[in-house]
Amino acid sequence: MILVLTSAGDEHAERVVEALAGADVTVFDPADFPVSATLEIGLPGDGSTLRTLGRDGRRLVLDELTAIWYRRPGNPVAHPRTLARDHVEEECRILAESLWDGLGCLKVPASRPVIDRAARKPYQLDIARRLGFELPETLVTNDPESFLDFYHRHEGRVITKPVHGNQWEAAGERFGRFAAPVTPADLGHADALRLCPVIVQAYVPKRVEVRVTVVGGELFSAEIHSQVSNHTRHDWRHYDPGATPVLPHDLPGEVARRCLELVRRLGLSYGAIDLIVTPDGRHVFLEINPNGQFLWIEEAAGLPISAAIGDLLKSGATR
Repeated sequence: MILVLTSAGDEHAERVVEALAGADVTVFDPADFPVSATLEIGLPGDGSTLRTLGRDGRRLVLDELTAIWYRRPGNPVAHPRTLARDHVEEECRILAESLWDGLGCLKVPASRPVIDRAARKPYQLDIARRLGFELPETLVTNDPESFLDFYHRHEGRVITKPVHGNQWEAAGERFGRFAAPVTPADLGHADALRLCPVIVQAYVPKRVEVRVTVVGGELFSAEIHSQVSNHTRHDWRHYDPGATPVLPHDLPGEVARRCLELVRRLGLSYGAIDLIVTPDGRHVFLEINPNGQFLWIEEAAGLPISAAIGDLLKSGATR
């Protein structure tokens, strides 16, 4: 029995559920809790634990799960007429996450605390360094003087990116922040770094960028020809489907080994790794997303990632 935790309209989850045809699969969004679902943890006093999910008149015994996919679940949402909504939603979130974390089945990509730790860019950079990956020279700081010194040592050829999240809300608007080169005009605002740290990296020349998707012990690698389009020159996430070729990539054996070991060392069973291939053929590590999107790279490069995730989830029954 497999549980998929994700939000409504998740095409990635839908594709994998199709690959799980014939398996006992339940898809659930914790945003439906507590208004239209119940969650329960019972400790009957005999040394056992009973965890259940109730929805639409059905009671699912979660201790019988063989695998859970912590895909992209929403947070619990209180009833609109509930008093102290923030408090109620926090109580519901703690119950839900305690329940998922306590399950003994296979977790893809991992339990929530492990995912959260693996997503921290400074942490993953240190693990990648220990494994022998080549990294761009990097500085994580909120010291304007250190930032300016780094900028001048690299003759202005540096990029910045967030320490953790690249999307946030402020004053009712949603903003996005991707890797971007530092311009001379940006230097006039360097003092603002005192208020929030940033990752600064030496710019690495690119021949292509590579997305490596690790699923269990399988590895799928695709090269993104980001330099052919101005939209993607600095960050392929500004992906231009009409102008950016994406092809399967032949990853060198040692780099492939490091990618598999990085996912294992981070405690994950899935990871989307971003690399740069330099003009002279070196593979340089940028970051890993423990829950990165995969459908676009599957379709563009013809890689059977959804099927591999389905196989991984089904393998929980034999673990």
